[in-house]
Amino acid sequence: MTAAIRTLLVEDETLVRQGIRKLLELDPRIEVAAEAADGEEALRRIGEDRPDVVLLDVRMPKLDGLGVLRALRDRPGAPPCLVLTTFDDRALALEAIREGARGYLRKDVTLGELVAAVETLAAGGTHLQPALTAALLEGARAHPLPAAPEPVLVEPLTPRETEVLRLM
Repeated sequence: MTAAIRTLLVEDETLVRQGIRKLLELDPRIEVAAEAADGEEALRRIGEDRPDVVLLDVRMPKLDGLGVLRALRDRPGAPPCLVLTTFDDRALALEAIREGARGYLRKDVTLGELVAAVETLAAGGTHLQPALTAALLEGARAHPLPAAPEPVLVEPLTPRETEVLRLM
């Protein structure tokens, strides 16, 4: 049997944090190794407890989830972070992804979906809620990136060619 995936649960609302913990404890593949109620505590617990995956709320006191992501972005060996939020906000999701989140789920997912996302991140993958993926794709189609400029196929002039051109 493989070892359980060690998670850090970061959620400022005590009742919500306790509820998520109780649900995760129902699945033997997941171990809630530690909890944190704010971003500063989360960074400390990551250093102390070395979780495999971090479940991270976005809006928290002291240091929010985006601040945690920024702090972890360049830290060697930082665990992957799954943003778990009540906000259905594409801009927030994109910002979290830019800051280093490897997953993004709303708190209205099932336990099975949450466990699957944790397993995906622990295995090195990424996971976005399907509705968010569809919204991001729709936004990308509505606002396509500008076309890349055509490559210049002319080689630069040599110093001698430049001199001859000036004499003409």
